[in-house]
Amino acid sequence: MAGVTPVRAAGGVVWRHGDDGVRVCVVHRPRYDDWSLPKGKLDPGEHPLTAAVREVAEEADVRGVPEVRLPPVHYRMRDGAPKTVEFWSMRAGGGGGFQPETEVDAVRWLPLPEATRLVSYPHDVRVLEDFAALPPVTVVLGLVRHAPAGKRGTWSGPDTARPLDTAGLAQARELAELLALLRPVRLRSAAPRRCVQTLQPLAELLDRPIEVDSAYDEPKPGQDGEENALAAAGALLELARAGEPAVVCSQGKVIPQALARLAAASAESAAPTGPVVRGGPVALRGSVEDFRARKGTGWLLAFSGDRLVGASRLDGADRLAAIAP
Repeated sequence: MAGVTPVRAAGGVVWRHGDDGVRVCVVHRPRYDDWSLPKGKLDPGEHPLTAAVREVAEEADVRGVPEVRLPPVHYRMRDGAPKTVEFWSMRAGGGGGFQPETEVDAVRWLPLPEATRLVSYPHDVRVLEDFAALPPVTVVLGLVRHAPAGKRGTWSGPDTARPLDTAGLAQARELAELLALLRPVRLRSAAPRRCVQTLQPLAELLDRPIEVDSAYDEPKPGQDGEENALAAAGALLELARAGEPAVVCSQGKVIPQALARLAAASAESAAPTGPVVRGGPVALRGSVEDFRARKGTGWLLAFSGDRLVGASRLDGADRLAAIAP
């Protein structure tokens, strides 16, 4: 079926703690008499992450909080059509959302070895193996670059006061719906007006204040860019150590350098130190170029303690592996 556009779907490896350790969710579909991970097709125009959380809620009756984007799987459906499914690891964050008209008639929460033996398809086994390679995630941060704010040359006032343009305001509203899936409890922004405005729809949606922190500002003329990168990386680590999910809005000359520093430091500290709950330590790898993001997009950053263990692009265009052995 050459030339056929693949069917796009999304789902999640949802986990929670049980008396015997971590358990993951698998679902039974009577139509096919199979066991699989909760997943489903994207609605028209729907972001894959939104679809993944929605499908998990509808099929497994659990609200998943995204952690790390896992490698996607590609296979052919029973009619021969190609299909691509994007998966995220998700922490179970409460119940609700089950739709009785879905294809699912049973849900089980199983230890990883049992889930791996039960699922019916090799591609689901691979997804569970990728999940098992992750160290325990302690917190997830959203890091976004501010939305479009027009051209600097057309703005007569101070650059820090330059506002989002019409497209930027629309993009900020779209970002709010997506970033709310993280259930952030803190919102932090670089000082420029366009950064604060990018988080404003999210702040209104969640009824939370925006904290302005100049550690995320671009370097001023004559200021050392390396110092800015260190300050931003340190501020992100501070949030990670606090253990509370947060969303940060920063700028294009800060984000890549700060993330490259965090990734390098995490790789250096990734030597095995003993068993962890969900598999051995992994190291994230990436250069400054790998961490560049377009305006109005950004990253989900998964930390295990002080270590950055997953970086997933919100636009899905990952140029580096989300996790690397």
